[in-house]
Amino acid sequence: MIGSVIGDVIGSTYEICNAGTWDFDPFPEGTTYTDDTVLTLAVAYSILHGTDYVSAIQEFACRYPGRGYGGMFSIWIYGENPQPYNSFGNGSAMRVSPVGFAFGSVEKVLGEARKSAECTHNHPEGIKGAQAVALAIFLARMGCPKKEIRERIVSEFGYDLDRKLNDIKPGYTFDITCQGTVPEAILAFLESEDFESAIRNAIWLGGDSDTLACITGGIAEAFYGTIPAEWQENTWNLLPEEFRQIITSFRKKFYSMEKS
Repeated sequence: MIGSVIGDVIGSTYEICNAGTWDFDPFPEGTTYTDDTVLTLAVAYSILHGTDYVSAIQEFACRYPGRGYGGMFSIWIYGENPQPYNSFGNGSAMRVSPVGFAFGSVEKVLGEARKSAECTHNHPEGIKGAQAVALAIFLARMGCPKKEIRERIVSEFGYDLDRKLNDIKPGYTFDITCQGTVPEAILAFLESEDFESAIRNAIWLGGDSDTLACITGGIAEAFYGTIPAEWQENTWNLLPEEFRQIITSFRKKFYSMEKS
């Protein structure tokens, strides 16, 4: 799920002050990883080690504070017995990519996506957003064409994927909901030609740029396989050693076949 991490890192400096142009600098000064990366790695760790999602997410968030966590989640982090708080924010969707890469059937992917979401985001839209992203990644890594991915997501979740980014952009604003983020992130992938253009589409669109690009990056990685080497290296150099180890272990266990 390095594609998700790369999307988050590149989007980090454009979250508040959006890029404005498609050919923006992907690694300006101040580029870093955010809560999207921390929690994506928490989900990956949970899958790798067979721990429950709640304890992994809580542990990682406590260990890496100040990374842009939302208000309710920031309270949840420090709870002795943390309970879901009916959120439909995009936090459930931005951390789910490891699920799409790790499991081998639609049923398992949808079930695990639900589990990873509902420990915090148990609102139907929060669960739906996570499931849509995980399913898109699963279908992409199974070699499904974009037309089929679009049709399956529309059929399963009812998202409007017939729009164009050029039409969305003029009225698009900062939106932290699943329903205002997930369809746009999927469209950024659907309109892309490769991994780089997918990330550029997501960040150019504006809004919650790091999360949009994080979601798009996971799908694009699964579909295209190839990621610009410079982007991988620059991102890798920004990550703590623990994150690198998790990504390496996850890749060894679940990426049995690489696309060329």
